[in-house]
Amino acid sequence: MSSMYSKGGKRLLDIFISCIVILVCIPILLLAVIGIKIDSKGPIFYTQKRVGKDLVPFQILKLRSMTNVARKVGKSPIIGTSQGVTVFGYYLRRFKIDELPQIINVLVGDLSIVGPRPSIFEQLEDMTEEEKTRYSVRPGLTGLAQVSGNIYIPWKERYKKDLNYIAHVSFKNDVIILLRTILVIIIGERRFVNRPITFKK
Repeated sequence: MSSMYSKGGKRLLDIFISCIVILVCIPILLLAVIGIKIDSKGPIFYTQKRVGKDLVPFQILKLRSMTNVARKVGKSPIIGTSQGVTVFGYYLRRFKIDELPQIINVLVGDLSIVGPRPSIFEQLEDMTEEEKTRYSVRPGLTGLAQVSGNIYIPWKERYKKDLNYIAHVSFKNDVIILLRTILVIIIGERRFVNRPITFKK
């Protein structure tokens, strides 16, 4: 792990990028809020307890993309037009707009721009002790698993990607993930199932 970058530079970059994104994305967020209110009844935002760095819980913030009906939190990913996803919510999820409020989580230090995605606590039951080391770093808005197939690859494969990322944290690798993230948003996650990234020394 690049010590200088991981000890301070990464956090400074998170703050810098999150401030810029907040300013640039205000119009998108306003349009999203209007769309949510028109499309279905319920709150604009959705919060959920997630596992943070060193297994410390935090509340992740999202734009609501599903109907405002109580449902059991599951371990399976919600894909496409899964039951409960609203019409407008589908597009929020497809283009990752529902994740934009998590920039606030980045700003306050719950998340990093790049890192393993924060899981729900129920998933800890299915993880080995080695896989749990993914929580030794701050979780991220996007990560190596997210640009290598994400919901279209098994959890165990995602955890391997997370551990590979942790072993090779650097500014260069974060930039690679961020650039790939832009492509994922544009053309979709499925296109990258057979084009995974693996970092090597």
